[in-house]
Amino acid sequence: MDELAYATEKEGMMKKLRINKIIRNYTTYAVILAVYVIVNWMIQRGSISSLFQGLLIPLCIYAVLAASLNLTVGILGELSLGHAGFMCVGAFSGAFFTQVTQQIFTNGYLRFFLAILFGVFFAGVAGLLIGIPVLRLRGDYLAIVTLAFGEIIKNLVNVLYIGKDSRGLHISLKSSIDLGLEADGKVIINGAMGITGTPKDSTFFISILLLFVTVLVIQNFIHSRAGRAVMAIRDNRIAAESIGLNITKYKLLAFSISAAFAGAAGVLYAHNLATLTATGKNFGYNMSIMILVFVVLGGIGNIQGSMIAAIILTLLPELLRNVSPFVSENRMLFYALVLIFMMLFGQSPKAIQFRKKYFTLSTYLKEKPKKEV
Repeated sequence: MDELAYATEKEGMMKKLRINKIIRNYTTYAVILAVYVIVNWMIQRGSISSLFQGLLIPLCIYAVLAASLNLTVGILGELSLGHAGFMCVGAFSGAFFTQVTQQIFTNGYLRFFLAILFGVFFAGVAGLLIGIPVLRLRGDYLAIVTLAFGEIIKNLVNVLYIGKDSRGLHISLKSSIDLGLEADGKVIINGAMGITGTPKDSTFFISILLLFVTVLVIQNFIHSRAGRAVMAIRDNRIAAESIGLNITKYKLLAFSISAAFAGAAGVLYAHNLATLTATGKNFGYNMSIMILVFVVLGGIGNIQGSMIAAIILTLLPELLRNVSPFVSENRMLFYALVLIFMMLFGQSPKAIQFRKKYFTLSTYLKEKPKKEV
């Protein structure tokens, strides 16, 4: 009877956990929409300065990047340091599409929507091609190789020259002169000088919409059959393979989806700048590390937490700038102290115990039913 009662209680707790997950997901969607409404209302009232209005789109970009990388690091369980490379692929492919079709699609919203799809496609393909050899590695080896691929992508873009004239597209890896353009020709990608003149089609509404779609797709993927297979591979690769799961298929699927949304964030980034260049600051090693910091501080495997961490850590330097002259001059020192505090607090035994008690059933499921004597 005790075994039966335990099984019934366990089933009820699992059902309650599934309901809590559904409520949590819908709460996330509601919070995103509420933030959009509140921020718009504050902008109309003039309560938000122009400086913070300029940060709205980058906040959404970093939130999308953090959520998409958490799919690889938290759900798939693989450490990737090449996320900025996929962002670079999406940014340049989306900006290139906009430059080429600017006269074809006069509707800016339609053109921008197609540019996002274009960037998502090429970033996803890049993730697939890179994932085929890379995902055979694990741990530190995987991190180093993905970092190398990210740097390779950035450097390839810096030596790429693409122009367009009446004869079509011209590609060169030497210089813009070697393109051989006619008098009416135009250089679109000019090597290290990047792409200039891309229309600023990124808006706060489109950024919030992309963030909403990102969370929607990733959450549904996690709770789908494929997502459960990915988490099974993460937890025990040998056991997952023994029951017939295609390890390569599911790992490539999760890795490609993560890269695709990084590409979408890159398209937003490209259409928020007058000049797009592939430098170490925006698409290099530091960018990949910063996105990884968002994921770790927000909680590995916690999509909502990584988004919140991305928003807080992006706003923090600007908030510290306005506190006092002393804090403003030493804001990066305080920024580092906040990072250390958040890391220690998030990993402290009390915080872990609180999360286990109220957000997981691990403690409960470890308890075995006591038999009556």
